[in-house]
Amino acid sequence: MVRPQVFVLGDSISLDYGESLRSSLAPWADYRRKEGGDLARLNLDVAGGANGGDSGQVLEYLEVAADDIGQPDLMLLNCGLHDIKRAQPANALQVPIDTYATQLNKIITLAAQRSWPLWWLRITPLLDNIHNRRPGIRFHRHAADVDAYNACADQLMAAAGIPIIDLHAFTLGLGDAIDLYRDHVHFQPAICAAQGHWLAGCVFSYVFISRGLCPLGLPRSALA
Repeated sequence: MVRPQVFVLGDSISLDYGESLRSSLAPWADYRRKEGGDLARLNLDVAGGANGGDSGQVLEYLEVAADDIGQPDLMLLNCGLHDIKRAQPANALQVPIDTYATQLNKIITLAAQRSWPLWWLRITPLLDNIHNRRPGIRFHRHAADVDAYNACADQLMAAAGIPIIDLHAFTLGLGDAIDLYRDHVHFQPAICAAQGHWLAGCVFSYVFISRGLCPLGLPRSALA
């Protein structure tokens, strides 16, 4: 059996859970993502390298790199945390929600044209009183915007028949919200590890169980 291939395109949150996702997939699937992890980690707040950035940057990458991406068995996709940045002091959104919706629809269309099996990961939670109280901060984010942009994406993905993976709710279920973070928006290592392992379990169910196969390529009945 050819090993399944999982392609990941997301913001800096995906870099953090990516290591445990990669290790969990390793026995039975290949993990790929937008390249440039070292560049992305120089500043997790700035889109670059493996950090996919906002919806416009994700769309541009997918258009340019479509041939290099090829035909993964599953694509895990997320954008939103960069879209909801509010530059200070003007408080203007980096990507207004109507533009966000337009760009997500273009991503959905491109994925359909390329026959990419797509899963959408909801934007992870944040706390305003942690995120926006840092000295010298150049942008704010708000939980209300997370909720609004998640609701927007939920509607679009559901209409397109794209599965929605609720990483937002899963993360909130891992403990008291204030204890989840190592900085203003990124999570403690144990939380990142739990996110990656959970996503690997979701992928396992899709790639194998939904296709009636076990990891060895045998019929599922062989597991009985």
